Amino acid sequence: MPPADEERLAIANRLRIAREHAGLSQGQVAKLFGYQRPTISEVEAGRRRVSAEELAKFCEIYDISMSWVATEQAEVPNPRVELAARELAKLKNEDLDKVMSLLQTLRKSERKSR
Repeated sequence: MPPADEERLAIANRLRIAREHAGLSQGQVAKLFGYQRPTISEVEAGRRRVSAEELAKFCEIYDISMSWVATEQAEVPNPRVELAARELAKLKNEDLDKVMSLLQTLRKSERKSR
């Protein structure tokens, strides 16, 4: 596989991961773009190229950086986030599930208020 194809597949996979972490379905993302759901599926499968404008909108919707999508370069660590991660790692699985559910609810509420 040519390097360009591998990179497109890697970007597509990172977009899928980001969408899932944002707690959004392909249908919800398609609606935000004004597209049909299969378009998002094609993007995430690497079968449809993404324009720079579309990539910027994905990053805005998913609250991720362009550099992470393009290169999977790690974000500059935020000490508060690192502290939260250490504390979350100490939780029982059932408590962690509750926290994750709460975070998804907060993110949905934040998106609706935009």
